[in-house]
Amino acid sequence: MISFLWAEDENHLIGRNNDLPWRIPADLKYFKETTLGHPIVMGRKTYESIGKALPGRTNVILTRDENFEADGCIIFHTKDELLKWSKEQQKEIFITGGAEIYRLFMDVVDRLYVTKILHTFEGDTYFPEVNWDNWSLISSKPGVKDEKNPYDYEFRIYERK
Repeated sequence: MISFLWAEDENHLIGRNNDLPWRIPADLKYFKETTLGHPIVMGRKTYESIGKALPGRTNVILTRDENFEADGCIIFHTKDELLKWSKEQQKEIFITGGAEIYRLFMDVVDRLYVTKILHTFEGDTYFPEVNWDNWSLISSKPGVKDEKNPYDYEFRIYERK
């Protein structure tokens, strides 16, 4: 199963200058808890924004750069290579960004994990358009708003109809 996991604001903004436009530690904790023990797939720019392989997960990078290397990561150069590899995995695979990678796999994704931040921010990267008619909301849980997590937000999970 291929899943997307991302956080977005009310306008579908997901990034600013190759970083997150907000600080919500509870969302980072959710990301870690959800993906731990599973393969995570990201583009080169997303990997570079993190700066290292995330522990406890198989880190997979999709890049057109044939010379790109990253310690502790599996590198693929085409969608087809990655999909072939994904069929051999016995676990849910999480695509974690960025926008170009989400767009590339929109036709094959089975599940969406969305942290919806009920606020608007400034930024430069937006999640690709989703045809919500193809998706069913299976779970929605409000996040805790407090001094460390200063925005209203919800953890939503959708499955393809």
